Amino acid sequence: MAKLFFSYCHADEALRDRLEVHLSMMKHQGLIETWHDRGITAGSDLDSSIKENLETADVILLLVSADFIASWYCFSVEMNRALERHAEGSARVIPVILEPCDWHPAPFGKLLAVPKDGKAVTTWPNQAEAWTDVARQIRTAIEDMARATPTATTSKERGESAWGIARPAADVGQPAAFSTTQALEQSAQERPRSSNLRLKKDFTDFDRDKFLHDTFEFMAKFFSASLEELAARNTGIQVRFQPLSGQAFSAVVYREGKTVAECSIRIGGLGRGSSSLAFSYGADAGANSFNEMLTIESDSQAMHFKPMGMQFHRGNQNSQLSEQGASEYFWEMFIERLQR
Repeated sequence: MAKLFFSYCHADEALRDRLEVHLSMMKHQGLIETWHDRGITAGSDLDSSIKENLETADVILLLVSADFIASWYCFSVEMNRALERHAEGSARVIPVILEPCDWHPAPFGKLLAVPKDGKAVTTWPNQAEAWTDVARQIRTAIEDMARATPTATTSKERGESAWGIARPAADVGQPAAFSTTQALEQSAQERPRSSNLRLKKDFTDFDRDKFLHDTFEFMAKFFSASLEELAARNTGIQVRFQPLSGQAFSAVVYREGKTVAECSIRIGGLGRGSSSLAFSYGADAGANSFNEMLTIESDSQAMHFKPMGMQFHRGNQNSQLSEQGASEYFWEMFIERLQR
């Protein structure tokens, strides 16, 4: 069993939780165990616990974001030791790019990052696809390590793990019984326990409203910038982006002065207070008219948008959309009329 160490900034805890969920199959198969600093119990020495687990990890995941790079401890302590162990061949370091940031010049920039092509997880239209790609590549790396370890088949005879990490030898002939009292007397740092301490997150009306309005603001900026770039790249194309209110905007594309595509996007669509984003093929569509709608749903760890399904030809591939994915989904509906 390989031990995975998460090196991350606490600002990215929700993304770390999502990654751990997507590694569950490998846990069920007994291929991995995971460790991060949220597994440290009260009263334990924080620094020594982190260093001990960093030294015994087989795979070290660097969860890269602007916050990770800005963190002195993550970037200077954990990352430096991780790369030393990688160079020694005693551990495998895998950078996991969480969000767009200036990571290529970093010391780990020469390593092959995940997801595919180092495209940040939060920029994928469907983040579930990004996490699945990360999990598959981690699985491949672990399988490669197992094949490359010549001692794997005989390691138990030498008191080592399957990855060649030495374990304390047992006293032959001594009973293995260990009383509960003795176990409790051990420090929390020494006692074995699960790193699977993740609990279901409950999302309030405030959380949903914030997610909805933050996504709408992101989508407005996304459409405005995309329209400008569309006009800059294509001769004869003019565009117009128009905020209609604090909860709606319209987009129009003209070719040689003639309207060729238009839409409006607004918060709501199923009545006042609806936690949804509505898309209409018309710059001045009425409040109760829409051609597609994205509604907020959540799993045990995060919120996402799900299409209502009025655009049946699109299939079900985009069932868990981030703010980037939701924007791309509506933009595709808008731009396809120009691309026919």
